Amino acid sequence: MNLRYPYQFDSSGHTAPTDLPGHISDMIAQILLTSPGERVNRPTFGCGVTQLVFAPNSDALGAAQQQVIQASLQQWLSDLIRVNAVNVQAQDSKLLITITYTIIQSQQRETEQFVYGGPTS
Repeated sequence: MNLRYPYQFDSSGHTAPTDLPGHISDMIAQILLTSPGERVNRPTFGCGVTQLVFAPNSDALGAAQQQVIQASLQQWLSDLIRVNAVNVQAQDSKLLITITYTIIQSQQRETEQFVYGGPTS
């Protein structure tokens, strides 16, 4: 069963399920936001994008992070998705992450975009 993340309840008070594309999107966000070593039983889980808050923003940082993100997605979600492309761009104080992948079960192509850093609005 695929559960919503963060956990939510539906109108009947039961744990709210989600569809497969939504569940995969939640898992990608979880991988991006978790730093390696943060989980006790899975010390290699995650790619640590949130650790970049204090790193100087540059094209070199974006290229290095692109490799880390792609490797993490392939390691933890290879049974669910095929990663087609990971694009990381440094723009001013923001890091724009675009992930294009294919869901293996349905052959549906999806694109997710995440923005880290910069001023909050």
